[in-house]
Amino acid sequence: MRRSRAWEEGLAEDFKDPEFITGFLMAAVEDGISLQFALGKVIRCLGVNEFSKKVKIPSSNILRAIDPKHNPTQETLNRLLKPFGLMLTVAPIVKKKAA
Repeated sequence: MRRSRAWEEGLAEDFKDPEFITGFLMAAVEDGISLQFALGKVIRCLGVNEFSKKVKIPSSNILRAIDPKHNPTQETLNRLLKPFGLMLTVAPIVKKKAA
Protein backbone atom coordinates (compact mmCIF):
# COMPACT_ATOMS: atom_id res chain seq x y z
CA MET A 1 0.00 0.00 0.00
CA ARG A 2 1.42 3.39 -0.96
CA ARG A 3 0.94 6.29 1.38
CA SER A 4 0.27 9.82 0.29
CA ARG A 5 2.98 12.46 0.47
CA ALA A 6 0.87 14.38 3.02
CA TRP A 7 0.74 11.27 5.24
CA GLU A 8 4.53 10.89 5.05
CA GLU A 9 5.04 14.59 5.81
CA GLY A 10 2.64 14.39 8.76
CA LEU A 11 4.49 11.37 10.10
CA ALA A 12 7.81 13.20 9.73
CA GLU A 13 6.33 16.06 11.78
CA ASP A 14 5.14 13.61 14.47
CA PHE A 15 8.62 12.07 14.58
CA LYS A 16 10.00 15.34 15.95
CA ASP A 17 8.58 14.17 19.29
CA PRO A 18 10.78 11.45 20.87
CA GLU A 19 7.85 10.13 22.92
CA PHE A 20 5.80 9.70 19.76
CA ILE A 21 8.64 7.71 18.18
CA THR A 22 8.86 5.44 21.23
CA GLY A 23 5.13 4.80 21.12
CA PHE A 24 5.21 4.29 17.35
CA LEU A 25 7.97 1.67 17.56
CA MET A 26 6.33 -0.19 20.43
CA ALA A 27 2.93 -0.19 18.75
CA ALA A 28 4.40 -1.32 15.44
CA VAL A 29 6.11 -4.33 17.03
CA GLU A 30 2.98 -5.18 19.05
CA ASP A 31 0.99 -5.09 15.80
CA GLY A 32 3.41 -7.57 14.20
CA ILE A 33 5.28 -5.05 12.04
CA SER A 34 8.95 -5.84 11.59
CA LEU A 35 11.22 -3.88 13.92
CA GLN A 36 13.56 -3.28 10.98
CA PHE A 37 10.71 -1.82 8.91
CA ALA A 38 9.49 0.43 11.74
CA LEU A 39 13.02 1.60 12.59
CA GLY A 40 13.66 2.22 8.91
CA LYS A 41 10.59 4.43 8.67
CA VAL A 42 11.68 6.46 11.71
CA ILE A 43 15.35 6.75 10.76
CA ARG A 44 14.59 7.77 7.18
CA CYS A 45 12.16 10.45 8.38
CA LEU A 46 14.76 11.78 10.84
CA GLY A 47 17.49 11.64 8.20
CA VAL A 48 19.97 8.78 8.00
CA ASN A 49 23.03 11.05 8.09
CA GLU A 50 21.77 13.02 11.10
CA PHE A 51 20.83 9.83 12.93
CA SER A 52 24.21 8.33 12.06
CA LYS A 53 25.98 11.17 13.87
CA LYS A 54 23.70 10.77 16.88
CA VAL A 55 24.35 7.04 17.34
CA LYS A 56 27.94 7.09 16.06
CA ILE A 57 27.32 4.39 13.47
CA PRO A 58 28.23 4.95 9.81
CA SER A 59 25.14 5.64 7.70
CA SER A 60 25.98 2.70 5.43
CA ASN A 61 25.82 0.38 8.46
CA ILE A 62 22.51 1.89 9.53
CA LEU A 63 21.04 1.37 6.08
CA ARG A 64 22.22 -2.25 6.14
CA ALA A 65 20.74 -2.77 9.63
CA ILE A 66 17.28 -1.55 8.59
CA ASP A 67 17.32 -3.50 5.32
CA PRO A 68 15.11 -6.60 5.72
CA LYS A 69 17.59 -8.56 3.58
CA HIS A 70 20.11 -8.29 6.42
CA ASN A 71 20.04 -9.62 9.95
CA PRO A 72 21.47 -7.04 12.37
CA THR A 73 22.88 -8.12 15.70
CA GLN A 74 21.08 -7.46 18.96
CA GLU A 75 23.87 -5.02 19.82
CA THR A 76 23.27 -3.01 16.63
CA LEU A 77 19.51 -2.91 17.14
CA ASN A 78 19.99 -1.78 20.73
CA ARG A 79 22.29 1.02 19.57
CA LEU A 80 19.60 2.12 17.09
CA LEU A 81 16.86 1.92 19.74
CA LYS A 82 18.76 3.66 22.55
CA PRO A 83 18.01 7.26 21.43
CA PHE A 84 14.30 6.41 21.80
CA GLY A 85 14.72 5.00 25.29
CA LEU A 86 14.18 1.43 24.09
CA MET A 87 16.09 -1.83 24.01
CA LEU A 88 15.41 -5.38 22.91
CA THR A 89 14.20 -7.65 25.67
CA VAL A 90 12.56 -11.00 26.29
CA ALA A 91 9.25 -11.14 28.11
CA PRO A 92 6.97 -13.99 29.07
CA ILE A 93 3.89 -14.56 26.97
CA VAL A 94 0.79 -13.56 28.88
CA LYS A 95 -1.86 -16.23 28.52
CA LYS A 96 -5.43 -15.06 28.34
CA LYS A 97 -7.82 -16.78 30.72
CA ALA A 98 -10.75 -18.56 29.13
CA ALA A 99 -14.08 -16.96 29.89
